[in-house]
Formats: sequence, C-alpha cells, structure tokens
Amino acid sequence: MSRIDAAGATKSATKSAASTDAPIIAPTIYVCITCRRAGESDSDPPPGAILAAATARAAAGTEINVRHIRCLANCSRGPSAALRCNGSWTYVFGGLDERCANALVEGARLLARAADGILPWRGRPAPLKRGLIARVPPIDFEGFDE
Repeated sequence: MSRIDAAGATKSATKSAASTDAPIIAPTIYVCITCRRAGESDSDPPPGAILAAATARAAAGTEINVRHIRCLANCSRGPSAALRCNGSWTYVFGGLDERCANALVEGARLLARAADGILPWRGRPAPLKRGLIARVPPIDFEGFDE
C-alpha cells in the first residue's frame, strides 16, 4: 500500500500499516467543535470551535484536511482533536486550546510521513506528548501473535 507524505510524495507503508484498496487521502485532523474544558460554563463560541478555527487557519494552504466533528466523547479532557491518515493509527488528544493548532498540523505531517503508520515520539510537539488520550489501530490491523 502507498500513502502520501506531508510533501505530497507517495510512500510505501510497512506490513503493520493498513493495506486496503481505499483511495489515498491527505492526513486529516478532526476537531470537536462542541468541546469545553471540564467544569467550564457555557461560552459562545465553545473552546472546541475556537480550536477548530485556529487549526483550519494553521492548515490553510497545506495538504492537511481539517474536519469539524460534534463530539469525540472525551468531555472530561476537552477540547479534543484526532489525527488520522490512510494506513495509520488514529490518535486522540485532549486538553488542547487554540495555541495547539500548529502542533496539530505538525503532528498530522509527522503521521503522514510515518512509514509504519505510528506517530513518532521524537519530534512530536509537546501538546501532542502530554495530551495523548488514545491510539487506535488501523481497521485491518492484525495484531501480534504471542
């Protein structure tokens, strides 16, 4: 299977990455637009919507798609966002704010360049180190025989 990297070049993925016939797409950042910080009263717009707008601005003119989503079910650690790319693991982050927009874009680029579909720790922006909530395997991940 091939994937595109952050520069738009096609790259081969290793066996551990997903191997589907799905079309190759650019990395995607999903940002919860309804997210609020735990215990925060209603504000308009919600902090998640502010993060989504900042992330869209940070990704403008790049290959990265920014998608708004109504809930990532991470309410106790919001605002939240998720990174994914064909053949990669999906990463969910929480405790974000609009200052994390560039970190999300850089994380999406790192994930797109990862031949094994795993977001590298080295070079990962600090908000994506401390805010990691979950890492979800690709749909066709076969696991390891033990």
